Amino acid sequence: MDLKNREDVRKIVQGCVRGDRNSQHLLYKMTYGKMLGVCMRYSSDINEAKDLLHDGYLKVFEKISTFKNTGHIESWMKTLIVNNNLDYIKSKNKINFNEYSENFIDNIKDDTDEVLEQINETDISAERLVELIQELSPVYRTIFNLYYIEDLSHKEIAEMLNISIGTSKSNLARAKNNLKNLYIQKYGNIYE
Repeated sequence: MDLKNREDVRKIVQGCVRGDRNSQHLLYKMTYGKMLGVCMRYSSDINEAKDLLHDGYLKVFEKISTFKNTGHIESWMKTLIVNNNLDYIKSKNKINFNEYSENFIDNIKDDTDEVLEQINETDISAERLVELIQELSPVYRTIFNLYYIEDLSHKEIAEMLNISIGTSKSNLARAKNNLKNLYIQKYGNIYE
């Protein structure tokens, strides 16, 4: 079975719609690693990520009948799992994404795009970078992931989280600044 083959995907989806455990297990097994990676970006540790993943798969199997087999199933699943993670973050942490002043970005020297590029050019492993991202507060981690990993615009983030575009930009600036400081704290000056 290959998730790039539409006919294979159709068979797996039909089995999942019927509640066939073998089809569900196959889809789970074929996508587990990627979807766990998605959950790791939104969680503070592996146990929380696994809980998020479990809940995400429940949502996937609940809504699998809505998959139209016109796009990639992994992209469809990722969207459901990211939205499930956001719902969890909002409810668990009672996060207020509007908590910070939109004027913050006016008050910092934003060299963080250059710094992030320099971090990217270092020998830091993806695992260590994920660990740094996990150390960000839930608000900053969420905005950072939505912008850089999910490739959403500030307008899309604002609509998704019911915040202003300025608040999204401000939280991203703070996230990048905190990530830079975490990197320097753990690995030394970036400019060396």
